[in-house]
Amino acid sequence: MRIECYLSLGCGAEEGLRENIKKALEKEGTKADVIFYRIKDEEAQVFGLRGSPSVLINGKDIEPQEISGFS
Repeated sequence: MRIECYLSLGCGAEEGLRENIKKALEKEGTKADVIFYRIKDEEAQVFGLRGSPSVLINGKDIEPQEISGFS
């Protein structure tokens, strides 16, 4: 499993997100490659990301949203 986490430069959710992912993987007894990216708004637009943090599991957004902008 591959988990990719995209965060805006000013997003303060990284620490909590890391802890939540760690707990979830431990609870499920699952291993994953977890990668965190800090990206600019322009990069988020290129990737089609709509929120920060955006979490993708095996390339699929776990919480797709119908909002514009990356914040």
